Amino acid sequence: MSAAALVSIALLGALVGFVVPLVSRRFATADARPLAFPLPQPGRRPWVDPAVAASVFVGLAVAVGDGPALPVFLAIAAVGLVLARVDLACLRLPDLLVLVAGLLALGGLTVAALLSGTPGRLLGALGGATVAGAAHVLLALLPGSRLGFGDVKLAAVLGLPLGWLGRDALLTGLLLPHVLHGGLVLGLLAARKVHRNTLLPLGPALLVGAWLAALLT
Repeated sequence: MSAAALVSIALLGALVGFVVPLVSRRFATADARPLAFPLPQPGRRPWVDPAVAASVFVGLAVAVGDGPALPVFLAIAAVGLVLARVDLACLRLPDLLVLVAGLLALGGLTVAALLSGTPGRLLGALGGATVAGAAHVLLALLPGSRLGFGDVKLAAVLGLPLGWLGRDALLTGLLLPHVLHGGLVLGLLAARKVHRNTLLPLGPALLVGAWLAALLT
């Protein structure tokens, strides 16, 4: 992919980043659950969301390439950025946003498979969603598990693009979020920032892990 194309995608990501806080505030309700990490007040560090979104978009462009699946990955990422912000604010993964991400993934990858003449990759995407969803259902049912079914649904949705990328991306995307989340929890416990019974959001780790899996495999 050319440098000009990457710059254009970075600018698109930055524009999305400006919108993310506005959309997330419509879904982040303080009365849903006790706040985990409250959203920054408006006007403070307004460059953070655009910078993060631009980095996410450029990373996906490099990993996925300029094929017909790239717009699908970028659309999922845009919704994922909102989901991460909402989950950090109030420990919620709104069903509507997860559904939108799932529809974008399923519909977009179906079109991408038809345009590229690779129906097998669509089967891989569906298999990825099945494996990711089933694995997280089992985790949610374990005694003492704090995994919510919002996390299960998001994991199944992320299984679609990961399955599209292949087995290695799927396995990395399944394992890496829990490694990241576990490391964060241990670090916060060691720093005495949280207690053992503190609820922490898993959604951002699922999203970051899926993004890193796309970049690393």
